[in-house]
Amino acid sequence: MARILITEDEDSLRSFVARALRLDGHETHEAADGAEGLEKLSEGAFDLLLSDIRMPVMDGIELAHRAHSEFPAMKILLMTGYAEQRERADDLSLKIVDVVSKPFALPDIRKAVASALAG
Repeated sequence: MARILITEDEDSLRSFVARALRLDGHETHEAADGAEGLEKLSEGAFDLLLSDIRMPVMDGIELAHRAHSEFPAMKILLMTGYAEQRERADDLSLKIVDVVSKPFALPDIRKAVASALAG
């Protein structure tokens, strides 16, 4: 299955999503903010970056831009609970697969990840 990096500053949500994706057979790695996420990306090849948009240190928009320039083949899926953050992601339309709205149900994020990896 896929190697996925989950970058989310909310610990409980990050571990919830990681656990769900591991149940689908994926290998998950976690980061608490964009800067830590960028560090983890340099440690090995990932198939998918699943990142929150609104985070301290480095937000998901900047992380997506930097991740895409360094790892152009990697799929990027963003998450947000804020409508205005979703609009900020519009300039990334050629670099990301989609933006998932929070809150989401477990089947929703699993489906979004499966779709991103298949695309």
